[in-house]
Amino acid sequence: MGQTLTRAAQWTTSTSGSGKLESTSVNESLLKEILGFVEDFSSKHPEEAALLFEEPLQWSTTLEGSDFKTGYDIRDSAVQSHEKDGEGQPLLQLAPPDVSVRSFSQLSQLLHLAEDRKLKELQTCLEENRDPVAKILGPSFAAHLKREGARPEVLSPEEKMTQDDSATDSNTKIKLLALIQNADKQILSKLVEEITKQAELNPTAVKDEVELLKQRCTEGEKKLLKSLRYTSDFEFSNGCRSPLWRQALGEMCYLVIEPCDCETLYITCSIAGVFLNGGRTQEADESGYEQTSDVYEDLVTLLRSRSPHFADNINNQVFAVQEPLSTQKIQHVELVDGEEQGQPQRSSEKQEKNVHEKARQQQTVNRTGGKKKYEPYLSKAEEKKPRKSSGEKKRLEQGAKTKMKTGLPVSSPGRLSSQKNEAEDKNPRKSSGEKKRLEQGAKTKIKTGLPVSSPGRLSSQKKKSSAGVCGEHFSDTSSESEEEEEQQKRHPESNTDPLSEYWQIQKLVKYLKRADQTATVLVLCGLMDFDLTNEACQIAIRDAGGLEILINLLDTDEVRCKIGSLKILRKISLNKQIQWSIVDMGGLQSMVKNLDAREKELKALAAETIANVAQFHRARRAVRHNDGIKKLVKLLDCGPNSTNLNANLEKDVEVARCGVLALWSCSKNTKNKEAIRKAGGIPLLGRLLKSPHEDMLIPVVGTLQECASEENYRTAIITEGMIKDLVKNLSRNNDELQMHCACAIFKCAEDKKTRELVRKYKGLHPLVSLLSKADNKQLLAAATGAIWKCSISMENVVIFQEYKALETLVGLLMDQPDEVLVNVVGALGEFAQIPANKATIRKCGGIKLLVNLLTKSNQMLLVNVTKAVGICATDKDNMV
Repeated sequence: MGQTLTRAAQWTTSTSGSGKLESTSVNESLLKEILGFVEDFSSKHPEEAALLFEEPLQWSTTLEGSDFKTGYDIRDSAVQSHEKDGEGQPLLQLAPPDVSVRSFSQLSQLLHLAEDRKLKELQTCLEENRDPVAKILGPSFAAHLKREGARPEVLSPEEKMTQDDSATDSNTKIKLLALIQNADKQILSKLVEEITKQAELNPTAVKDEVELLKQRCTEGEKKLLKSLRYTSDFEFSNGCRSPLWRQALGEMCYLVIEPCDCETLYITCSIAGVFLNGGRTQEADESGYEQTSDVYEDLVTLLRSRSPHFADNINNQVFAVQEPLSTQKIQHVELVDGEEQGQPQRSSEKQEKNVHEKARQQQTVNRTGGKKKYEPYLSKAEEKKPRKSSGEKKRLEQGAKTKMKTGLPVSSPGRLSSQKNEAEDKNPRKSSGEKKRLEQGAKTKIKTGLPVSSPGRLSSQKKKSSAGVCGEHFSDTSSESEEEEEQQKRHPESNTDPLSEYWQIQKLVKYLKRADQTATVLVLCGLMDFDLTNEACQIAIRDAGGLEILINLLDTDEVRCKIGSLKILRKISLNKQIQWSIVDMGGLQSMVKNLDAREKELKALAAETIANVAQFHRARRAVRHNDGIKKLVKLLDCGPNSTNLNANLEKDVEVARCGVLALWSCSKNTKNKEAIRKAGGIPLLGRLLKSPHEDMLIPVVGTLQECASEENYRTAIITEGMIKDLVKNLSRNNDELQMHCACAIFKCAEDKKTRELVRKYKGLHPLVSLLSKADNKQLLAAATGAIWKCSISMENVVIFQEYKALETLVGLLMDQPDEVLVNVVGALGEFAQIPANKATIRKCGGIKLLVNLLTKSNQMLLVNVTKAVGICATDKDNMV
């Protein structure tokens, strides 16, 4: 009732803004599902059914006063329910033609009274109440329902209880919200299943007919055909030879038949029958799949229509297409199973003998029933074998997946080169034992991607670690060379096995290629039900050509399709290889265009996906070249910083957060840093730095510490008063935020003014406190780096000593990574400028530890060690 209407329903457009539900099979199915939910709601959930709606549902009804029975006051044509609220107002009122309903119990009774008009009544109700959940539960609950992955138990206190709600009503609302969410999910799943449901492939009859044609029509002096062959020798465990994505469309195999009296025929065998295709001789030739003739019942019928020689002579041949044994009563001549007899599977003499014997006992070509569909044939031996369950069949299909790699040539971005598995064209027919081994070895190779983080957040590799940033002297992080990128692009593939969802995802993606607008939305919803953070699911979408489709959807005018596409791209773009594919296909350009959209959710999703993709130099450059930096900076203007925000301001804050995430990724490029500054990004970042929301602060501070490697940024950070906010956020109980704040202070503290401001705003003590978090090496590297730079001012060293910072730093000279040691030794060198501190270093055992570090190979560490040892050596007591 909530997401179902916004995602799945097909609405007409209207100049007045009140569209109607179109008369389509999808809408009819949807209405029936909702009707079943509402009709049974009162009996299944009486407590929730009694809950009063926040606003009544009102519409023009076809019911009259005479339709109502017991439980209602009827005066002339007006009707009121006996059931009333606490103020004595009826829960149902009818003043023809208008009706007003205020609870599920009354809505359920009304639909029962409508009898054969109930479906039309429900349709009118939904058309005149386009957002029924908002009226039933209130706007805050409805907004929560629209959030992806939202759960009732994570509602905020403000959302749980409105001003007039009691605690009991609030709990009932939460239960009702959960029921509506479950109903939504079930209805959407049924609709997707109905759309994508494919008939089960039955290639047995095709296989039998092909074998008989080969045996009886391509051999001897009076042969009817010159040759007959499959286009692929590779056979899947389900008996099909067509690629997996064509099997989803009902196609089983492709044949090349050369008649004696006409041109070569290229034939597709499908569940609907057989037909001529466009001349598919190679796996990579996708244009050849196109149907170019009528559909025939079987191969013999098609050949009769195309080859006069075949038609004239077929009746003289002893030839038959087998009917199902259920319609035949014939003596069975058992086929020789070469594998069981310890002989090769194809024993030509014995098999030919059996074929002759069988052919004499069978009728001619099967025409019974007029079905344009192949019927499966089972021998008695096969009948004895138990049929495989659908679960077993799926597992077998998983074992038969081919190594289909999607090539992404840089010379033609936006196009997927369809490279197929050479094994399909070259492998000869194998025995069943060999085939199983081949199928196990033919599983799709999945490329290794980034570790996946939770949706909406960047992965740990995506964010620059402080060990990498602080440890490498906080140098510019944008020096990624093209050679390094190419090495990343050629990342070796892993042999991760696909999950059971692989085949289902491939079917859904292939359906996207020919789906209409509403079906597209439904399929996108179906894809989102999978765990898209799983690498196998990500690669399944890529292998099926789904990336190109999702990117193309971003250029359409349908907002729902764009949002659905971006929700999928946002998750799968955490994979390194998919990031490269998106850039090669020109996906970033489409995402940047959507940053100008009016819909806030669309802008936020586009920005967050850009944040995921812009993890290498060429991607960050592409964002800048398409004016993406300017557009992202505009997203940062989100109004006041407050904890109490209405729904509209919350959306603005989310858009700004996603915009900052994208700028953070882009800021690792020097030219992008300058572009952010020129676009007016620094004042906006400074304003967002005052935000009370930590999920906003982390990318903001992360962006600032990346940009602080540039002098003009360090100056701006001081002049915009950001040092105070950086110091304030050092005291927040969030390690990641503290790490980025310390990194930013490290870079800015080269300037004397910054060091004074840190001292002025009492930031020295929080920095010393961070040294206690020795288990977090990234945070420790950032904190020691900030202490090092702040200790350049002797006034700061005096204050540091009040908090016993020197003794703590000496204790960190053991068992620490080089990134921490560089900063610790650098700080000790500054502390040793005060004579009394030289003795403290000696008494704490620091001299010996410093000397031991001279054996290290890190150049920056050796520079700092020699400096510190040299200063300490000026004290005679230290020379003993």
